[in-house]
Amino acid sequence: MSSHDSRSAERPAPDALLTELADYVLTFRAESAEARRIARYCLMDTLGCGMLALGFPACTKLLGPVVPGAVFAGGARVPGTRHELDPVAAAFNIGTLVRWLDFNDTWLAAEWGHPSDNVGAILAVADYLARKRGGARLTMADVLTAMIQAHEIQGVLALDHSFNRVGLDHVLLVRIASTAVATRMLGGTREQIVNAVSNAWLDGGALRTYRHAPNTGSRKSWAAGDATSRGVRHALMALAGEMGYPSALTAKGWGFQDVLFKGRAIALERALGSYVMENVLFKISFPAEFHAQTAVEAALRLQPAVARRSDAVARVAIETQEAGVRIIDKTGPLANPADRDHCLQYMVAVPLLFGRLTAEDYEDEVARDPRIDALRAKMVVAENAQFSRDYLDPDKRAIGNAVQVFFADGTQTERVAVDYPIGHRRRRDEGIPKLVAKFEQSLAPRFGAAQRERMAAAFEDQARFEALPVDDFMALWTPQA
Repeated sequence: MSSHDSRSAERPAPDALLTELADYVLTFRAESAEARRIARYCLMDTLGCGMLALGFPACTKLLGPVVPGAVFAGGARVPGTRHELDPVAAAFNIGTLVRWLDFNDTWLAAEWGHPSDNVGAILAVADYLARKRGGARLTMADVLTAMIQAHEIQGVLALDHSFNRVGLDHVLLVRIASTAVATRMLGGTREQIVNAVSNAWLDGGALRTYRHAPNTGSRKSWAAGDATSRGVRHALMALAGEMGYPSALTAKGWGFQDVLFKGRAIALERALGSYVMENVLFKISFPAEFHAQTAVEAALRLQPAVARRSDAVARVAIETQEAGVRIIDKTGPLANPADRDHCLQYMVAVPLLFGRLTAEDYEDEVARDPRIDALRAKMVVAENAQFSRDYLDPDKRAIGNAVQVFFADGTQTERVAVDYPIGHRRRRDEGIPKLVAKFEQSLAPRFGAAQRERMAAAFEDQARFEALPVDDFMALWTPQA
């Protein structure tokens, strides 16, 4: 070891962002009635997405303890299964279920992501604490507060920091948010939260390789489960006394900013509150990458005019935002469901042809229909500059797409443009009843009628829901023999 490496130096004060995150999770009370209402619906939808994922063997093969047969009696429960696991493994299981079908909530800004991915850590830690001998009597009000905090951390950091532009995946923000909230839930002090979050930044970021051709694969469906479980791991280590790294972000030459973010500072664009939960986007109608949601809606409107003469289509014009062009504009062969559900052209072709888009439509049995690729080959994707501006406008947060079909005989359909998907805050009154219906449908394959009725009833009233003990709520989700 060189003398330079071995010399001691006074440790710097913690980076401002580390202390801001710690202070927020320790002091913010999440009193906004709207945020708490939306958080209740968000948890309902998030768990419903997980129940749908249980129908896919590629997902369920990843569930359970890390080592088959390992038992953690009285551990955190995994909804929809009989697994009882340590909280780190439980967070991975829950997070993987939630994210598998790309059907849970979404946040779009300079960076995008799915803030309900943090439910993996939140539910695992809450159930673990609730079931510990002599543990705290946590209620679902505590869970909603933790969700609002995690949504806010992930979403506000996404507002002005495009990690995807340096090749890093958005799940790094899941790890940061889960770490901060889990450490607080476990009883961490301000110093322990700072220590844990500093270690979360030192993990760096997963590469987006698994989200893009030619490597698109199923890791994109468990990456958030990995991130949220890593947050629990960092929290537990901090509680055990593991040290932190005060300039994890700003250390010259070695910190996150210099090594992985081209020297750009990472800071909060706005004060942390409950803005993200109040404005979060729900995927209600389609399990599709969110930049394509309005394109699918537009395609469905055109389907009656196209399906009966799809062989006469000459061109399909798709206008989208800059982010949509960059992320989901894909031509050529698509290797697997993970490739297809991030292909704008595929997500437009299926509803144009069949009048639907479901999770099953990404599987090989549907994808081998030659009409899909034939129609994809006639599609032209272009950026609409106004869509891009409205996408970044904090007062709009629109996700516009437009679709128009041109036929070989010179005729054409109308141009259908949709600015806001049904899951947007501007369409809440229209969307919430459909969100409830989506949830109820997600339970049908897994649970009997009486159990489904109890599960749905738990979400009906805000005050009763918040008073419900966590362990009683989690017991609702264990399949009955």
